[in-house]
Formats: sequence, C-alpha cells, structure tokens
Amino acid sequence: MKAILALEDGRIWRGQGFGAETEVVGEVVFNTSMTGYQEILTDPSYCGQIVTMTYPLIGNYGVNNEDIESRKIFAEGLIVRELSRTYSNWRAGESLDQYLKTAGVPGIYDIDTRSLVRHIRERGSMRGCLSTRETDEQAVVARARSAPEMIGADLASVVTCDEAYEWTDAQKTAYGSPSMLHPDFDGAPRFHVVAYDFGLKHNSLRNMASLGCRVTVVPAHTSADEVIGLKPDGIWLSNGPGDPEPLTGVVENLKKLMQNYPVFGICLGHQLMGLALGGRTYKLPFGHHGGNQPVKDLTTGRVEITAQNHGFAVDADSLPSDCEITHINLNDDTVEGLRHRSLPLYSVQYHPEAGPGPHDPTYLFDKFVETMAEHQKLRS
Repeated sequence: MKAILALEDGRIWRGQGFGAETEVVGEVVFNTSMTGYQEILTDPSYCGQIVTMTYPLIGNYGVNNEDIESRKIFAEGLIVRELSRTYSNWRAGESLDQYLKTAGVPGIYDIDTRSLVRHIRERGSMRGCLSTRETDEQAVVARARSAPEMIGADLASVVTCDEAYEWTDAQKTAYGSPSMLHPDFDGAPRFHVVAYDFGLKHNSLRNMASLGCRVTVVPAHTSADEVIGLKPDGIWLSNGPGDPEPLTGVVENLKKLMQNYPVFGICLGHQLMGLALGGRTYKLPFGHHGGNQPVKDLTTGRVEITAQNHGFAVDADSLPSDCEITHINLNDDTVEGLRHRSLPLYSVQYHPEAGPGPHDPTYLFDKFVETMAEHQKLRS
C-alpha cells in the first residue's frame, strides 16, 4: 500500500502505508519518545494532529490492552521511519499495523523522518494530509491546505466525556507494578477530587486514586455550581488538545472555583488556569512533544526530565503580580509552572503522570493531596 504525506507548504514525502486505507488531515508534529507509541496514540491531546515518531524503529513490542490511556486512538495518523512487522512482548496481543487498521487510522513508513522533523523545526508545525489511497500529490497538498487551523480550535469539547463518572482503578500507577500502590494508600478514600476532563489520560486518575482520592470525572463544560454541588476537596484540571482561548465558559467557571478550592492543573489545564488568573496564551512554533523535556523548578533549583505534549504556552509577561512562575523549560525558557501567591492554586505545563515518560514529577500528585489536607485544616 503506497502512501503520501503532504504539508501545506507543498513539501511531499512518499512512503509505504500501513494501518487503515484512508486519508486524514491535521497538524503534523513530532514526538521524541523512544517508546510508548500506544500511549501516545491514545492520548486525547493528539486530537487533530498527525504524529511523527523521531525514534527510527516503531512497533517492535506490539500493542496490548493495558497501555491504553483513553477510550480510543485520538491521533489522526502516525508517521514512522521503519515499521516493525514482527513484534515480541509477553503482554502483546496484536501488531501496531492491525491496531491502527481496526481503529481506522492510517500510517506511513519508509520515509526520511529526520528531514521531516528538521523541516518542522525550521518552518514550524503546519497542516498536513496523510493519504494511503490518493496518488495525486497536488490533490493531497490541496487537502492539507484546507485542513482547519489549530489556532482557535476548541478540541477539548470534542474529546471530553459525555457525562460524569466515578474513577476507582488505583491498581496500575506510576509507582511500579500493577500490584504496587502508593505507600500512603490504605484503601479508604481520603479526599474527593473533581477532575475536569479536557482530554485526560487514565494514568493521572490512577495516580490520584492510588493516593486515596475518590475521583469524580466531569465533562469540560460542567458549570461551577454543578461542581460545587459535588462537594469536592479539590479540583483537578486535565491535559487536552487544541487552543485554550476558545474555552471562555470554562475559564469563567474556573474563576469561581479558584476562590474556594485547591486547584491543580496540568498541560491544557495549566493554560486555562493562566487565562483564569488574567494571563494570555500563544502558539508555539512546533510545540513540545516527547519524554525528554528538561524543566527547572525555580523554587528549588531542581531539574526534572518531563513528558510533554502541547502546542500552546502561557505568556509570562501577561501574568498578574499575584502569580509566581515556578518552572521554566530549559530549552526555550517558556513557562512550565505557576502558582498563586495567596490561594492554593498551582499548575504545570508538563505531564506528571507520564505514560509514557519519566517519573520525576509524580510528587506533584502528593503535593496536591497535601494541599487539600492543609485546606481542610484551615476550613475546620
């Protein structure tokens, strides 16, 4: 099966197709993780994007039923240098090719992914079209140019859950094997967390559940009054895809909730907190996607290696004086974390739950629990 990848600037790559025989459009981005392609594909933050894996060999350990981070594949398509047709892992149930084919998602391999990544780094992320059925190059370029822009795209409303639900699975956590729970967890719920689903990954919920939190997941546009009615001890703002600025209703809800509850936001949740506190966001040239982003904690001087997946950032100069920047990205000095100086509000731009990625920042979930405990003491 032949395949074509075309970018909106007219650049073409021809290769071999795998997965579904179809055609998709989206923003073409690259991810620097060496493993974790299944978690990446099922990360809702990749909705609207075609993902290029920079590691040259993908698919060698197959696909299993345990590493799924959401209800389905959300990436529009997958680009790899070399596809392994043979897979070997004791957990594997099927090949990556079959997994994509069943999901109706196309892939392309046998192209120079180094040249593609260099092109994106020089020109910035741009719209593209991946086709495993069209042979005319100019037709594919035209479809890339007609794809929706990422700026102004409210994709959180596309990927969020339809209705609220309780999350109880604390068995698979970032702390180790499926049977290894956090040492502070004794089986009894300690705090009630309301988690806003803007495109969350299951591993975040597992981390909070492993710390003894009863987690209620709510859709992205759940009103502040509905959340207050759930009587939470804390509010968690998830990761997610797209531009945060169109989510004006979410921002207004957060403004109400932040006055009364501890709030912890990650990724898109971090950007939404920045907007709710009076800041602005902007589009990054090619975003941060991968598991090796160095972040400095300005409060401790400690450097963490983090997993990231975002195309927008909070403008440091737009934040009010009652906000403190706590983390910066050592590659480009963008804002990676902030906190309010007097309210129990903090957020990070990266993914402390990993899946895939390093576990350096998992302590942030512990910090969230500690913040809720302190807030309870102050209220009692």
